[in-house]
Amino acid sequence: MAIDRAAALRNAEKLLSKGKLDAAIAAYASVLEQQPNDWTTANTLGDLYVRAGNPDRAAELFTRSAARLVADGFAAKAAALYKKILKLRPDDERVLLQAGELAVSQGLYVDARTHFASVGNLREARGDQRGASEARVRADSVDPNDYERRMVAARLRADLDDAAGALGEFKDIAKALVRNNRAADALGALREAARLAPDDADVRTQLVTAAVAAGDFAHARQTATTVDELRVLAEGLDAHGEHTDAVEIWRLVARLTPGDRDLALRLARAFLERGDAAAAGEFLTVEAAREDPQLLLTTVDVLLQSGRFDEAVVLLRQFVKDEQDGRDQIAMLSCRLAAHAPEAGFRAIEVAVDDAASRSNWTWAAAALQEFSRRAPTYTPALLRLVEICVDGGLEELLHEAQVMLSDAYLALGSGAEARALTEDLFDREPWNMGHVQRMRRALALMGEPRPDFAIAARLSLSPHHDATPTREADAAPTAAAVPAAPVVEPRSPQPMLVVVDDEAEGVPKKEDPLFALSANAIDIGDILVEFERDEAASRDHDNDDIDLSVELNELAPIEAPDLDGVFEQLRDEVSKRSADDAAAADLQRALVLYQTGDVEGCLVPLQSAARAPNMRFAAASLLGRIFRQRGMMAEAVDWFERAAEAPAPTPAEAHAVLYELADALESEGERARALAVWLELQTDAGSFRDVAARIDRLAKVKARG
Repeated sequence: MAIDRAAALRNAEKLLSKGKLDAAIAAYASVLEQQPNDWTTANTLGDLYVRAGNPDRAAELFTRSAARLVADGFAAKAAALYKKILKLRPDDERVLLQAGELAVSQGLYVDARTHFASVGNLREARGDQRGASEARVRADSVDPNDYERRMVAARLRADLDDAAGALGEFKDIAKALVRNNRAADALGALREAARLAPDDADVRTQLVTAAVAAGDFAHARQTATTVDELRVLAEGLDAHGEHTDAVEIWRLVARLTPGDRDLALRLARAFLERGDAAAAGEFLTVEAAREDPQLLLTTVDVLLQSGRFDEAVVLLRQFVKDEQDGRDQIAMLSCRLAAHAPEAGFRAIEVAVDDAASRSNWTWAAAALQEFSRRAPTYTPALLRLVEICVDGGLEELLHEAQVMLSDAYLALGSGAEARALTEDLFDREPWNMGHVQRMRRALALMGEPRPDFAIAARLSLSPHHDATPTREADAAPTAAAVPAAPVVEPRSPQPMLVVVDDEAEGVPKKEDPLFALSANAIDIGDILVEFERDEAASRDHDNDDIDLSVELNELAPIEAPDLDGVFEQLRDEVSKRSADDAAAADLQRALVLYQTGDVEGCLVPLQSAARAPNMRFAAASLLGRIFRQRGMMAEAVDWFERAAEAPAPTPAEAHAVLYELADALESEGERARALAVWLELQTDAGSFRDVAARIDRLAKVKARG
């Protein structure tokens, strides 16, 4: 029969106030019997048992209540009851263990350790050594972050013949230490685990991982035996910059896993980075490469650098057929090889060039060879092929540049005969070009010509350009005076006509008089006179003729000084504009090749250079505008689109397209008024071009709104 709890509690309180302790205890007990989860009543009743001198009854009541509170999730209230119990029964081992576990669940590790230590002391006092050790294991294991105590506990487990428990604890400690970037400390735990279970593969793998993380590669080498462990070691060595050692480990892994294609590719690249192409070739096969275009290119790279050219060419020919952008990729590969392995790079680019030539794409072939030759400037086979392409494709402007590059290569290699043939041809066509003069001088010197400047002057006298008297451009600076035609002096045979003296080479001292402050390419009259005097004296001694040299020398001196310099200056002015246009065309072609092959950064400088020439400005400036717009640099894009719009366009459609892009860029920049003006201009010129009408309508409405 249910009781009225409130009434029963008031009655118990009245009895207690009258000093009737036993009656009050009975009243509270009856309430608790009806409602066993009434923690407040149980706490009060337990206190009354203590007052009545019955601590055992109180402890039993508190223990039951604490268990209920723990089960219901009231850990703090349960902990308070355990404290009361331990005051009544400080040696109650069961209560100490329960209180310790409760403290662990609350994260009160110091309290928990105290309770378990008390249990250990009680057990040791009664001679239970094993039980004491078990209690100490629990005491040292309560705090998961106290790795030192946990290590002690794990060792105690091992001493208690709990090898499995100790092994698991050591492994858990090691994992936690590694997660906390304490790999060196983890090694200690794993070494102890390895002693307990030397054949445990998981322990060995963890040990290798920790040793690598700690930088203890020697220990990792001693321990690693499986493929996975060796991979961990190799990756660690790579990450720490120990690439040489890493490659050796990878090589061992490759032997253990011969079918791992990704690993073979990685190893091949690693050996290539070390410059060991022969070793790289060990890991890539032609059969495997055929399945993957990128792997195929890497295989080709390896084959080329290891001298296996024929195999590489077979793959490249197939690659250029199968891949849409195969030629471009091969060109980029060859350019990467050009500087350090030019022969290998040339064998690659030959395939791409042959393919382009078979399709009459002469411009691409020439541009690719030019780019390769810039990286391998002395590799003459590529330059010779470039000359052939320019001839076959009728690329006259590029042919001239190719011949210049080839002559420079011959000079750098000391090939005097080849250099002389080329430089003489260049000089005959452009004797005003001082670069050609210098090239010819060097070629003659290589051939053993004792007086190269004499030979140059003599050849110039035979040049059709020698008597030319070109005028300067009409738009030249007003202060630039025209250079008069230089008279031609016919020297008496067998005397030389003129000698261009290199003072430093001939050992002639510089003259202090400003009249003789000549450039290295100018004519030194003093040396001509000395030469003439020496020749005349020899002639006089031989023929015993009495010749008066003073009259002839006085006739020669005033007119020969300006002769060769004047001709060079006049001819330079005559062709300055054409040379600039040729250079701009070459810059534009190179920039387009770089842009098409993905080197956007590399194409900027030649594009800007080409844009300086009026006839190249439209193409160069419009592409620069698009590049900067793609990069989000709208101010720069507007600037270049404006320059393109001001230049003559190849067709009206291209002019309209640039105006459209200019207006769009201006609108993106927030310059609506300028954009509207361009849109209106475009509408006037092109009518209903794209969405120009809609753009004008929108901007006009925006302007009307203010």
